[in-house]
Parts: sequence; structure tokens; C-alpha cells
Amino acid sequence: MELNKLTVQNFRNYSNLQLEFSTGINIFLGANAQGKTNLLEAIYVLALTRSHRTSNDKELINWQNQTATVSGSVWRDNYKLPLEITFSKKGKKALVNHLEQAKLSQYVGNLNVVLFAPEDLELVKGSPAIRRNFIDREFGQINPKYLFNATQYRNILRQRNNYLRQLQLQQAHDLVYLDVLTEQLVNYGAHILLARKSLLAKLEKVAHQTQQAITDGQETLTFKYVSAIKLTELADLTAIKTALTNKFASQKNRELQQGTTLVGPHRDDLQFLVNGQNVQSFGSQGQQRTTALAVKLAEIDLMKIETGEYPVLLLDDVLSELDTKRQTHLLKTIQDKVQTFITTPSLSDVARHLIKKPKIFLVEAGKVTEE
Repeated sequence: MELNKLTVQNFRNYSNLQLEFSTGINIFLGANAQGKTNLLEAIYVLALTRSHRTSNDKELINWQNQTATVSGSVWRDNYKLPLEITFSKKGKKALVNHLEQAKLSQYVGNLNVVLFAPEDLELVKGSPAIRRNFIDREFGQINPKYLFNATQYRNILRQRNNYLRQLQLQQAHDLVYLDVLTEQLVNYGAHILLARKSLLAKLEKVAHQTQQAITDGQETLTFKYVSAIKLTELADLTAIKTALTNKFASQKNRELQQGTTLVGPHRDDLQFLVNGQNVQSFGSQGQQRTTALAVKLAEIDLMKIETGEYPVLLLDDVLSELDTKRQTHLLKTIQDKVQTFITTPSLSDVARHLIKKPKIFLVEAGKVTEE
């Protein structure tokens, strides 16, 4: 999978820009605050219909305009696929091969991307919500059913929490309706958990191998999924539904008292263990960085396993965050393997030595020229 061409109109600090890319490594080179990250954000938006930097789509539109458009030409499965996403004050419109998609979930997955930025270190040492978002975002790209179930789950969860608050305030009294919402939540939640169990096992296998390679066999990386139910002991969808139903029944009085849903995949967490120790709590900064890098590189191979194609890799100013050893492993891993976009204020000696024939774009004050 490759992005051949990108066109942006009235997006962030770019009024009109069209770029053509190399199938290998593309570098956006320039000082800070010139618009390098905006270009990576545009590619991310083209893939996922939303930004990784803001939840407010209106911020993507150049302040002098009413709409912003990002379009591109993607080469996949030996054919060229035009993609386009337009943002306006009223919402967003997504087109695949010039045809508008009724649901955004039908659009996501046509261009798969893996983003690695300095803030991704929070994947290891940040809150459980960051790891849950990571799981949903990455698995949603490679599994349309997962994306559908996750979307439905969030909608039912919102309804259920609202109704629990009404019951708590005695503005509602119908517990039968609560049971209906619970049954729906159990159904979608069970599908999510079964998919997480399968995909995390595959991701763990690849990440384990990567961690071993980066540390010369000194560190063993394993995952531990933390849930209200014993997911590792549950073999199929029926067993997961039964376990979730029983857990909801045991927490019903507490939920009525607190006015919120206390059970389900929206409460779960993913722990990373290095040599058996929780790296979030007990790992050194070096171990945390290595773990984040191993998981990100493992994403690339997982997408290849699940979709048959490598994703596009976005590296937002991460080279300066990695030491020489980790830089070397990263660049050797991606070389001649995945199309990569790198933003950086300067190229390190390691990068200049390892990157073969990069296509370099100079970025200054919202202007982009090819070196």
C-alpha cells in the first residue's frame, strides 16, 4: 500500500498544495512551526477521517475559508484508488473512487497508516484510556467488523450512562429498559473482546520478537490484558457474553448508585511486561522507549498479516527522541519494506548513513519545495 499523491486545499496553513511521493522514504525537512507536522496530519486525516492532534475538525480548516479538502491517490492491490475527505462547518464528507460513502466506517481501511510521534511514549506510561484508544484505532483500520462493533458499543454506552444518571436522579424508573441496553452492550462488548483477544495475541508475538532484536535478546516483552472478566480463560463468543452478563448483574446496584457503567471493554487496560515486570510502573525510560518502538513496529507487521499489505508509516519528529541504537534498528527495519514519511528539523548522521535515496521536501512557512 502506497500513497502516490497528496493534494490539500485550505488545510491548516496550506491554501493549495500538491505533492508526489517516492515509494520509499519521504522526508519533510525544516525548522519547527513551519508546517511539517501538518503534512503528516493531512495523510493521517486522509486515512482515518480525523486528526490525531485535535477532536475539533473545524481547527483543520484554514481560518479564511469555509471548507478544507484532503485528497490522494493510493496504490493498493495493484490498482489506483482515489480518496478524498472534505471538512466544513456542517461536518465531513468522504469519497472513495469519487463516490460518497454513507458511513465513515465504510471509508476507513482504504489507506492504513501507523503513526509514531514523541507523544506515543504515553502509550506505555500514560493512562489506560490512551491504550484503549490505541487498540480501537489500530484494530479498527484492519478489521471493519471491529470498527462497526466499537462504534455501536460507544453509542449504546452513551445511552446507558445517560439512563443510569436519570435513574440515579429518580427521573426514570423503568429497569426493564436498562436491561435492554445492558443486553445490547453485552452483545457488542463481547464481539470487541473476542477480537481484542485474537489481535493482541498476534501483536504480542511480533512485538516480542522486535523487543528481543532491539535489546540483543536481553528483554522479553509480553502483554497482559486487564479486564473485569477473565478473558484468557474464555474460549468463544458465547462464554464471553455469559461472563459479561454475570458481571453486569453483580455490579447493577453499584451502577445504579454511581450513575455510570462500571463493566465492559471501555474500562479495560493493556499492560506491557518486560522480563515479567510492568514496564509502566517499574521500567526505565529506556525500556519504555524500546517497548513503545517495539509495539509500533509490530503494528506494521500485524497490518500486513491481517490485510495482506503493509501500511504507510508516519514518523513525526521521533528520530531525535531515539538514541543511535534505536534509530538504527528503526531505519533498518523500515528500509525497503514500507513507504515512510518522516518529519525532522535535521537529519542525524545515522539517518543520512542508513536511508537510501530519500525524497526530501524542504518546508518553510507553509511552502514546500522538493530538494
